[in-house]
Amino acid sequence: MSKIRTVLGDIEPTTLGVTYMHEHVITHPPASIPDRDLAMESIAAATRELSHFHLAGGRSLVEMTPRDYGRDPLALREIGAATGVQIICTTGWLKDKLCRPWVAERTVEALADEMIREITVGIDETGVRAGVVKAAASLNTITPAEEKVFRAAARAHLATGALITTHTELGTMALEQVELLRSEGVAPERILVGHLDHKPDLEYWRAVAQTGANLGIDQIGKEKYLPDSRRIELILAMAAEGYAAQLCLAGDLARTSYWPSYGTGGGPGLTYILWRFLPWLIERGLDPQTLKAMMVETPARLLQLEKD
Repeated sequence: MSKIRTVLGDIEPTTLGVTYMHEHVITHPPASIPDRDLAMESIAAATRELSHFHLAGGRSLVEMTPRDYGRDPLALREIGAATGVQIICTTGWLKDKLCRPWVAERTVEALADEMIREITVGIDETGVRAGVVKAAASLNTITPAEEKVFRAAARAHLATGALITTHTELGTMALEQVELLRSEGVAPERILVGHLDHKPDLEYWRAVAQTGANLGIDQIGKEKYLPDSRRIELILAMAAEGYAAQLCLAGDLARTSYWPSYGTGGGPGLTYILWRFLPWLIERGLDPQTLKAMMVETPARLLQLEKD
Protein backbone atom coordinates (compact mmCIF):
# COMPACT_ATOMS: atom_id res chain seq x y z
CA MET A 1 0.00 0.00 0.00
CA SER A 2 1.20 3.52 -0.76
CA LYS A 3 2.26 5.64 2.18
CA ILE A 4 1.35 9.15 3.31
CA ARG A 5 4.41 11.29 4.03
CA THR A 6 4.28 13.34 7.25
CA VAL A 7 6.92 15.51 8.88
CA LEU A 8 7.61 12.65 11.30
CA GLY A 9 7.82 9.99 8.62
CA ASP A 10 5.56 7.83 6.51
CA ILE A 11 2.25 6.48 7.80
CA GLU A 12 -0.36 4.06 6.54
CA PRO A 13 -3.41 5.73 4.95
CA THR A 14 -5.67 3.87 7.39
CA THR A 15 -4.10 5.79 10.30
CA LEU A 16 -4.66 9.28 8.84
CA GLY A 17 -8.04 9.93 10.49
CA VAL A 18 -10.00 13.17 10.37
CA THR A 19 -7.98 15.59 8.23
CA TYR A 20 -8.04 19.27 7.33
CA MET A 21 -6.62 19.63 3.83
CA HIS A 22 -5.42 23.26 3.89
CA GLU A 23 -4.07 24.97 7.02
CA HIS A 24 -1.08 27.01 8.18
CA VAL A 25 0.69 26.23 11.44
CA ILE A 26 3.97 28.17 11.31
CA THR A 27 4.63 31.02 8.88
CA HIS A 28 7.42 33.56 8.51
CA PRO A 29 6.10 35.84 5.74
CA PRO A 30 8.64 37.95 3.82
CA ALA A 31 9.17 41.64 4.55
CA SER A 32 7.11 42.51 1.48
CA ILE A 33 4.05 41.50 3.54
CA PRO A 34 3.88 44.02 6.40
CA ASP A 35 0.71 42.64 8.05
CA ARG A 36 2.11 41.03 11.19
CA ASP A 37 -1.15 39.23 11.89
CA LEU A 38 -0.03 36.86 9.12
CA ALA A 39 3.20 35.99 10.96
CA MET A 40 2.32 32.81 12.85
CA GLU A 41 5.69 32.27 14.49
CA SER A 42 4.96 30.85 17.96
CA ILE A 43 5.69 27.16 18.41
CA ALA A 44 4.04 27.35 21.85
CA ALA A 45 0.80 28.80 20.43
CA ALA A 46 0.79 26.25 17.61
CA THR A 47 1.31 23.43 20.07
CA ARG A 48 -1.67 24.62 22.14
CA GLU A 49 -3.92 25.02 19.10
CA LEU A 50 -3.05 21.66 17.58
CA SER A 51 -3.48 19.98 20.97
CA HIS A 52 -7.03 21.38 21.08
CA PHE A 53 -7.58 20.14 17.51
CA HIS A 54 -6.42 16.67 18.55
CA LEU A 55 -8.65 16.62 21.63
CA ALA A 56 -11.61 17.59 19.40
CA GLY A 57 -11.02 14.55 17.21
CA GLY A 58 -8.70 15.94 14.55
CA ARG A 59 -5.84 13.67 13.64
CA SER A 60 -4.05 15.19 10.63
CA LEU A 61 -3.66 18.38 8.65
CA VAL A 62 -1.91 19.54 5.52
CA GLU A 63 0.34 22.51 6.28
CA MET A 64 0.38 24.59 3.12
CA THR A 65 3.16 27.09 3.85
CA PRO A 66 5.76 26.93 1.05
CA ARG A 67 9.33 28.16 1.02
CA ASP A 68 8.51 31.66 -0.26
CA TYR A 69 6.10 32.22 2.66
CA GLY A 70 8.49 31.13 5.39
CA ARG A 71 8.04 27.36 5.70
CA ASP A 72 9.62 25.95 8.90
CA PRO A 73 9.93 22.15 8.66
CA LEU A 74 11.84 21.72 11.93
CA ALA A 75 9.16 23.62 13.85
CA LEU A 76 6.49 21.46 12.22
CA ARG A 77 8.32 18.33 13.28
CA GLU A 78 8.54 19.61 16.87
CA ILE A 79 4.83 20.52 16.95
CA GLY A 80 3.78 17.22 15.44
CA ALA A 81 5.80 15.26 17.98
CA ALA A 82 4.38 17.30 20.88
CA THR A 83 0.71 17.08 19.87
CA GLY A 84 0.24 13.78 18.07
CA VAL A 85 -1.19 15.61 15.05
CA GLN A 86 0.10 14.14 11.80
CA ILE A 87 1.33 17.10 9.74
CA ILE A 88 1.90 16.88 5.99
CA CYS A 89 4.00 19.77 4.69
CA THR A 90 4.34 21.11 1.18
CA THR A 91 6.91 21.78 -1.46
CA GLY A 92 6.36 24.39 -4.17
CA TRP A 93 5.66 28.11 -4.31
CA LEU A 94 2.92 30.70 -3.97
CA LYS A 95 1.54 33.27 -6.41
CA ASP A 96 3.62 35.60 -8.58
CA LYS A 97 4.34 38.42 -6.15
CA LEU A 98 5.93 35.93 -3.77
CA CYS A 99 7.39 33.25 -6.04
CA ARG A 100 8.90 35.40 -8.78
CA PRO A 101 12.21 36.18 -6.99
CA TRP A 102 12.64 32.46 -6.37
CA VAL A 103 11.69 31.08 -9.78
CA ALA A 104 12.02 33.73 -12.50
CA GLU A 105 15.61 32.88 -13.42
CA ARG A 106 15.29 29.11 -12.99
CA THR A 107 14.14 26.48 -15.45
CA VAL A 108 11.06 24.31 -15.06
CA GLU A 109 13.39 21.33 -14.77
CA ALA A 110 15.36 22.91 -11.91
CA LEU A 111 12.18 23.73 -10.04
CA ALA A 112 10.85 20.22 -10.52
CA ASP A 113 14.14 18.74 -9.32
CA GLU A 114 13.92 20.78 -6.11
CA MET A 115 10.34 19.66 -5.49
CA ILE A 116 11.24 16.02 -6.12
CA ARG A 117 14.23 16.23 -3.79
CA GLU A 118 12.12 17.76 -1.02
CA ILE A 119 9.63 14.90 -1.30
CA THR A 120 12.07 12.03 -1.67
CA VAL A 121 15.18 13.15 0.25
CA GLY A 122 14.23 16.07 2.46
CA ILE A 123 13.96 19.84 2.75
CA ASP A 124 17.44 21.37 2.83
CA GLU A 125 19.38 19.57 5.59
CA THR A 126 16.41 19.01 7.94
CA GLY A 127 15.57 15.45 6.97
CA VAL A 128 11.90 16.48 6.93
CA ARG A 129 10.19 15.42 3.70
CA ALA A 130 7.26 17.10 1.99
CA GLY A 131 4.11 15.17 1.20
CA VAL A 132 2.25 17.42 -1.24
CA VAL A 133 3.11 19.85 -4.06
CA LYS A 134 1.79 23.42 -4.18
CA ALA A 135 1.24 25.77 -7.13
CA ALA A 136 -0.64 29.07 -7.24
CA ALA A 137 -2.20 31.54 -9.63
CA SER A 138 -3.04 35.24 -9.39
CA LEU A 139 -6.42 36.91 -9.79
CA ASN A 140 -7.84 36.09 -13.23
CA THR A 141 -4.45 35.12 -14.64
CA ILE A 142 -1.59 32.64 -14.54
CA THR A 143 1.62 34.63 -14.94
CA PRO A 144 4.76 33.25 -16.63
CA ALA A 145 6.41 32.64 -13.26
CA GLU A 146 3.32 30.84 -12.02
CA GLU A 147 3.12 28.75 -15.19
CA LYS A 148 6.67 27.59 -14.53
CA VAL A 149 5.67 26.45 -11.05
CA PHE A 150 2.60 24.62 -12.36
CA ARG A 151 4.62 22.79 -14.99
CA ALA A 152 7.30 21.92 -12.43
CA ALA A 153 4.62 20.75 -9.99
CA ALA A 154 3.22 18.46 -12.66
CA ARG A 155 6.62 16.92 -13.29
CA ALA A 156 7.25 16.49 -9.57
CA HIS A 157 3.88 14.79 -9.26
CA LEU A 158 4.60 12.46 -12.14
CA ALA A 159 7.91 11.49 -10.53
CA THR A 160 6.62 11.00 -6.97
CA GLY A 161 2.85 10.55 -7.12
CA ALA A 162 2.34 13.40 -4.63
CA LEU A 163 -0.95 15.31 -4.71
CA ILE A 164 -0.90 18.73 -6.38
CA THR A 165 -2.83 21.25 -4.30
CA THR A 166 -3.37 24.74 -5.65
CA HIS A 167 -4.05 28.30 -4.60
CA THR A 168 -6.67 30.21 -6.54
CA GLU A 169 -7.04 33.94 -5.97
CA LEU A 170 -10.69 34.46 -5.03
CA GLY A 171 -11.52 31.17 -6.69
CA THR A 172 -10.51 32.31 -10.19
CA MET A 173 -8.56 30.28 -12.78
CA ALA A 174 -9.60 26.92 -11.37
CA LEU A 175 -10.47 25.40 -14.73
CA GLU A 176 -7.35 26.89 -16.31
CA GLN A 177 -5.20 25.38 -13.57
CA VAL A 178 -6.65 21.95 -14.16
CA GLU A 179 -6.17 22.25 -17.91
CA LEU A 180 -2.56 23.41 -17.56
CA LEU A 181 -1.71 20.49 -15.29
CA ARG A 182 -3.57 18.09 -17.54
CA SER A 183 -1.48 19.31 -20.49
CA GLU A 184 1.57 18.06 -18.57
CA GLY A 185 0.04 14.62 -18.05
CA VAL A 186 -1.53 15.01 -14.62
CA ALA A 187 -4.82 13.20 -14.01
CA PRO A 188 -7.37 15.70 -12.64
CA GLU A 189 -8.20 13.23 -9.87
CA ARG A 190 -4.74 14.02 -8.44
CA ILE A 191 -5.41 17.77 -8.23
CA LEU A 192 -6.98 19.64 -5.32
CA VAL A 193 -8.06 23.14 -6.39
CA GLY A 194 -8.04 25.48 -3.42
CA HIS A 195 -10.24 28.29 -2.10
CA LEU A 196 -13.30 27.62 -4.23
CA ASP A 197 -15.58 28.96 -1.52
CA HIS A 198 -14.23 32.38 -2.48
CA LYS A 199 -16.32 31.86 -5.62
CA PRO A 200 -19.62 30.50 -4.26
CA ASP A 201 -21.20 29.59 -7.57
CA LEU A 202 -22.72 26.11 -7.81
CA GLU A 203 -22.41 26.01 -11.60
CA TYR A 204 -18.69 26.86 -11.31
CA TRP A 205 -18.12 24.23 -8.63
CA ARG A 206 -19.93 21.68 -10.78
CA ALA A 207 -17.75 22.52 -13.79
CA VAL A 208 -14.57 21.99 -11.74
CA ALA A 209 -15.88 18.71 -10.32
CA GLN A 210 -16.82 17.48 -13.78
CA THR A 211 -13.14 17.61 -14.79
CA GLY A 212 -12.47 15.01 -12.11
CA ALA A 213 -10.51 17.43 -9.93
CA ASN A 214 -11.11 17.83 -6.21
CA LEU A 215 -12.47 21.04 -4.67
CA GLY A 216 -11.01 22.80 -1.65
CA ILE A 217 -13.80 24.28 0.48
CA ASP A 218 -11.22 25.70 2.81
CA GLN A 219 -12.31 29.09 4.09
CA ILE A 220 -14.75 27.67 6.65
CA GLY A 221 -15.35 30.00 9.59
CA LYS A 222 -14.37 33.13 7.68
CA GLU A 223 -17.75 34.81 7.71
CA LYS A 224 -16.28 38.06 6.36
CA TYR A 225 -15.89 36.33 2.98
CA LEU A 226 -19.01 34.17 2.95
CA PRO A 227 -21.54 33.09 5.57
CA ASP A 228 -21.03 29.48 6.57
CA SER A 229 -24.74 28.97 5.97
CA ARG A 230 -24.04 29.50 2.26
CA ARG A 231 -21.13 27.05 2.37
CA ILE A 232 -23.49 24.52 3.90
CA GLU A 233 -26.00 25.03 1.07
CA LEU A 234 -23.36 24.56 -1.60
CA ILE A 235 -21.84 21.47 0.01
CA LEU A 236 -25.28 19.88 0.37
CA ALA A 237 -26.07 20.68 -3.27
CA MET A 238 -22.80 19.15 -4.47
CA ALA A 239 -23.35 16.08 -2.30
CA ALA A 240 -26.85 15.66 -3.73
CA GLU A 241 -25.32 15.61 -7.23
CA GLY A 242 -22.81 12.94 -6.26
CA TYR A 243 -19.69 15.06 -5.85
CA ALA A 244 -19.16 14.73 -2.07
CA ALA A 245 -16.10 12.50 -2.47
CA GLN A 246 -14.37 15.35 -4.34
CA LEU A 247 -14.86 17.93 -1.59
CA CYS A 248 -12.10 18.69 0.93
CA LEU A 249 -12.79 20.86 3.96
CA ALA A 250 -10.50 23.18 5.94
CA GLY A 251 -10.28 26.66 7.40
CA ASP A 252 -6.99 28.04 6.01
CA LEU A 253 -6.60 29.88 9.31
CA ALA A 254 -3.45 31.77 8.38
CA ARG A 255 -3.67 34.64 10.90
CA THR A 256 -2.84 34.79 14.59
CA SER A 257 -6.22 36.46 15.11
CA TYR A 258 -7.95 33.29 13.86
CA TRP A 259 -6.40 31.20 16.64
CA PRO A 260 -7.55 31.53 20.27
CA SER A 261 -4.17 30.09 21.27
CA TYR A 262 -2.46 33.38 20.41
CA GLY A 263 -4.48 35.07 23.16
CA THR A 264 -6.02 37.63 20.84
CA GLY A 265 -9.58 36.83 21.81
CA GLY A 266 -10.10 35.80 18.21
CA GLY A 267 -11.41 32.73 16.51
CA PRO A 268 -12.67 30.49 15.06
CA GLY A 269 -9.68 28.25 15.84
CA LEU A 270 -8.98 24.74 14.63
CA THR A 271 -11.81 23.19 16.66
CA TYR A 272 -14.55 25.19 14.91
CA ILE A 273 -15.05 22.84 11.97
CA LEU A 274 -15.18 19.76 14.20
CA TRP A 275 -17.37 21.16 16.94
CA ARG A 276 -19.68 23.48 14.99
CA PHE A 277 -19.51 23.20 11.21
CA LEU A 278 -19.67 19.40 10.84
CA PRO A 279 -22.59 19.03 13.29
CA TRP A 280 -24.34 21.77 11.33
CA LEU A 281 -23.91 19.80 8.11
CA ILE A 282 -25.42 16.71 9.72
CA GLU A 283 -28.27 18.75 11.21
CA ARG A 284 -29.03 20.03 7.70
CA GLY A 285 -29.25 16.48 6.41
CA LEU A 286 -25.80 15.34 5.28
CA ASP A 287 -25.41 11.61 5.80
CA PRO A 288 -22.74 10.85 8.46
CA GLN A 289 -21.11 8.30 6.16
CA THR A 290 -20.81 10.95 3.44
CA LEU A 291 -19.25 13.28 5.97
CA LYS A 292 -16.75 10.59 6.96
CA ALA A 293 -15.82 10.20 3.32
CA MET A 294 -15.12 13.93 3.05
CA MET A 295 -13.09 14.18 6.26
CA VAL A 296 -11.31 10.81 6.35
CA GLU A 297 -11.56 8.70 3.20
CA THR A 298 -10.96 11.38 0.57
CA PRO A 299 -7.88 12.81 2.36
CA ALA A 300 -6.49 9.29 2.80
CA ARG A 301 -6.96 8.62 -0.90
CA LEU A 302 -5.52 11.93 -2.10
CA LEU A 303 -2.50 12.11 0.19
CA GLN A 304 -1.07 8.73 -0.76
CA LEU A 305 2.19 8.89 -2.66
CA GLU A 306 1.39 6.77 -5.67
CA LYS A 307 5.05 6.03 -6.35
CA ASP A 308 6.98 4.85 -3.32
